[in-house]
This record gives sequence, C-alpha cells and structure tokens, in this order.
Amino acid sequence: MAKSKKVPAQDGSQPFRFYDNRQKYLAFVNTCNEKSAVARRVAAELLHVKPRPPALRIFDAGMGDATVLSKIMRHAHSVFPTVPLLAVAKEISLEDVRLGLEKMPDRFCEHPATVLVITNLNYADAPRLMLRDRQMAAALNWQEVKLLGNSSHDYEEQIEDLSSTLAYGWQTAPSPKTGNPTYKRPTVLVVYRDDHKFLLDGVIPQPGRPPENYDFALASQPWRARMSAEFKASKVLAPVARSLAPGGRLLAIQSAGKDPALEIVQKVWPGENPFQVDRHALLAALKKELGREARDYHLAAQPDSKSLFRYQMHTLPSEISDRVSDRIGTSTLFAAWNAAIYVNQIEDERLEPVINSGEYLKVTQSVLQKHGGLWFNDEAFVVTRR
Repeated sequence: MAKSKKVPAQDGSQPFRFYDNRQKYLAFVNTCNEKSAVARRVAAELLHVKPRPPALRIFDAGMGDATVLSKIMRHAHSVFPTVPLLAVAKEISLEDVRLGLEKMPDRFCEHPATVLVITNLNYADAPRLMLRDRQMAAALNWQEVKLLGNSSHDYEEQIEDLSSTLAYGWQTAPSPKTGNPTYKRPTVLVVYRDDHKFLLDGVIPQPGRPPENYDFALASQPWRARMSAEFKASKVLAPVARSLAPGGRLLAIQSAGKDPALEIVQKVWPGENPFQVDRHALLAALKKELGREARDYHLAAQPDSKSLFRYQMHTLPSEISDRVSDRIGTSTLFAAWNAAIYVNQIEDERLEPVINSGEYLKVTQSVLQKHGGLWFNDEAFVVTRR
C-alpha cells in the first residue's frame, strides 16, 4: 500500500503518518490476500514480456515486504528459467527491507543467475540507481554482497548477517515539510551469487554504470489515494515509465473502492470517498506530464471487465452467517475493521471517538453479514513503451 498520510500536528511535533503503523499493516497483509491477487495479475502481464539480452530486467516501485516481488521472481523463473534476472526494488523502510531479504535465499538457489538490487532512492533516481544531484551522488552508499555457497541455508545465514549493513544504509529522518521519511544517506544494495559473477558481469549494476531500461515495472499502491492525479503522474508514473525499454510494460495498481470495505467506512463517516482519482484520470495526467514523449507510449485504459479485480479477507467458511442473530467472532470483526480503515486510509485521530462509542463493530458485522464476507476492489492499467 501507499506509504504516507499526513495530517497537521496538533502540538507542533512531526505530522502523523498513517502507514507508519506497522501493526495495522501487518494485520492487513496477514488477513487479506491482496498480495496474491496482485501477483496473479503480474503473472498474466509477464506473458507479454519479451526480454532482451543480457537479462530480464524488472523494477518494483515499492517493494514493501517483498511478498509480491518474490512471487514475481518465482513466476519469472517458470517462464524464463535460463534467462538471467535483474530485479531492482525501491523501499525506504528498514523493516520491510529486512523482511524482503528474508524471502530471497530460495530465489538465489532456484535461479542462480539472479541479481537483486534494493535502494532507498526516490522515484526520479531509483530506476537508474543514480542521483541527479552531483553533490549527493558523491555520498551514495553503494553496498555489494556476494553470496557464497550453493544452498538456500548458506544464503540465509549470510543475509541475516547484513543487519548492521542495513541499519547503516536505511536510516531515515522525517521531512520537516511533509512528515514523510527521507533517507539520511542514499543507498544501493546489490546482492548476487559470487559463483555467477562472471556470467552476470553485464547484468550487475556498478556505480556510474546504471542498469539498462526495464522490460517490466510494477507500481502497486505506491501513493496515498487522496493525492492528485498530477502529483502521482509527475512523481511516480512518469519517472518509471521513462525507465521502460522499447516494448517494456508498466503495470500500475491502486484501490478502486465501491466495495464492502468502503461501505463500512461510509456508514461511519457518511460521504467518505478517498478513491476519486481513477485510472482514466491518471493516464490523462501521465500523458500531459510526458508531453511530446507521450507519442512513444500506449496509454489507453481498458474497460472495467479487464481492469478491476477483487481480493478478500480470509475467513472460515462457517464463520460468517447472513442471519442477524448469529454473532461474528470479535477477532474477525477487529480484523475486518482494521482492513477497511487501512485500505481507506483513515487517520488515527479520526478513529478515537468512533472506537470509544463501539458502534463500529455493529456496523462491521452488518456489512459482513450482508455480503457474506469482506472483499475489496483494485484497478489496474498498463503503460507500454512502443
């Protein structure tokens, strides 16, 4: 999901950021199957990708805990088992980088010709792994890890030993203007198997030698829903689109609303609708941002039947009944409420009076009984470089 939500601070301190709440995030990802649904959508898109030597190049514009990225890498191996893979991922959260690396030992074992790159650079710099600011570029913290051995256990132990390296490279400080985390030092971490260094010589990025443009890029929930289309296009979509190789594909995914989760939120806060910038507005803003370059891209939106897809909260088949007299377990109600306010990006300061009243649990139960569970809508669109 998007990483930031800013509201004015009440005491002169830093603004509160909704998605800094790890408990809400972890509760959401462990009770809902959005990551799997996104990975399936990506898998369908990879069938249209035609990599060019020397490698299949993938860019993830928001790695998170790498659940989706690791699934993409598995699918890439099944489709291109002998093609070297370069996976570049942007992530500013130290905790997510740690969680993401934990998922990678088996990737290096099954697909030894893999180069994994993680960076905390912003969207304008991350695809090229280079800073535009020359003074900042001199301070770039470039870290290279050569994995030894030939088993996932070997790689796991070496990755676990990177704690101090990660702590140094992924220190952050809140921006005084927005409250968003900013890196203290720009960092690029490059990981590959040492016994494949010779084979991967033309694939491994080097300082001053950025990777070639990408065959596929994913931008899944990389922004706050309430941001303007112009902001999303200029800060995220345009830089990633410009990093595509000829024939390269950018898959963008965002929440779409019009689902039971939004229904819960609107019963508590009538008229609430954070999803006002749809794919049509985003593509129009991207076309304007690209200017003359737009002629080099295919920017048409697909109909709802091909763009919308659904994911859901996990519940036991017998856990939810449509009978009002049957009570749903409190833990399920709490999980559903957390997922609804997480996806709809409701700030903590708005939650306190609602939670104190206890009415939110009754609302959540009524919506779950009405729909037989809780599900969510995402929408996707593809930008292709001609």
